[in-house]
Amino acid sequence: MKPTQTKPSIVFCHGIWADGSCFNKVIPTLQAEGFEVIAAQYGLDSQAADVAATKRTLGRVSSPAILVGHSYGGAVITAAGTDERVVGLVYIAAVAPDAHETVQSQLDNYPTPIFGHIEVADGRVWMLPEGAKDFAGDLPEQEQKVVWATHFAPDADLFNQKIDGTAWKSKPSWSIVATEDRTVHPDLERFLAKRMGATTVEVKSSHVAMLSQPQLVIDVIRKAAKAAQAAAAA
Repeated sequence: MKPTQTKPSIVFCHGIWADGSCFNKVIPTLQAEGFEVIAAQYGLDSQAADVAATKRTLGRVSSPAILVGHSYGGAVITAAGTDERVVGLVYIAAVAPDAHETVQSQLDNYPTPIFGHIEVADGRVWMLPEGAKDFAGDLPEQEQKVVWATHFAPDADLFNQKIDGTAWKSKPSWSIVATEDRTVHPDLERFLAKRMGATTVEVKSSHVAMLSQPQLVIDVIRKAAKAAQAAAAA
C-alpha cells in the first residue's frame, strides 16, 4: 500500500455502454487541483470481475480513496467500496443494490424508455443508435453520436448477478440525481439516495451528468473529498 496522502485519491467506475473515458470532462480539473485520479477499466463480463478490477485499480493510487460510480458503476462501488482503502462513495445517476437485490430487480421496478432501444446479439446488450437520445439527450448531437459510436456492450446476464458487499451501509455516500434521466429512473435514484442516507444533489441532466453537467459533478466530488479529509483529521 502506498503511503497516505493529504487528499484522498479518486477512482472512477463506469457504467454499461461506456468506459473510463466517459469521465474525461471531470478528470483534468481534479488532477489540476492535486488529486490522484484513475478510472477503472473493466470488461462488463461479470460483476465479480468488474469489482476485482476496481480493487486492483485502487492499488495504483495512494490510499485512502473515494470511489465514484456512474450508473451500473454504482453497483461496482457498492461491492468494491467495502475495501479498507475506501473512505467515501459518490453515486452519479447510479444504482446501488442491497445484498438481496440485483441491478435488474431495481430497474424492473422503475422502467425507463432506453430499454426499448436495445438489441441482444452475440451474448451482449447493444444500444441502438436512437437510444442515444434516452442515454445522453442533453448533449449536442455530435457528442451523442460519439457516445453511441464508443458505447461498450455488457454481457447479457450482467444485471442479474449478485456480488457480496454493501459499502453504503458503512461508508459515507453522496448521490447525484439526474432529474431528466431516461436510463435510470430519477425516482429510483431518489429512493436509493434516501435509503443510503446519502448527501443528495439533484441536477437537471440526462443520464450522463458527468458529460452534460461536469462542474456540478466535480463540486460534489470535492465535497466528498473534503469530508473524508476532515474525518481523517478528526
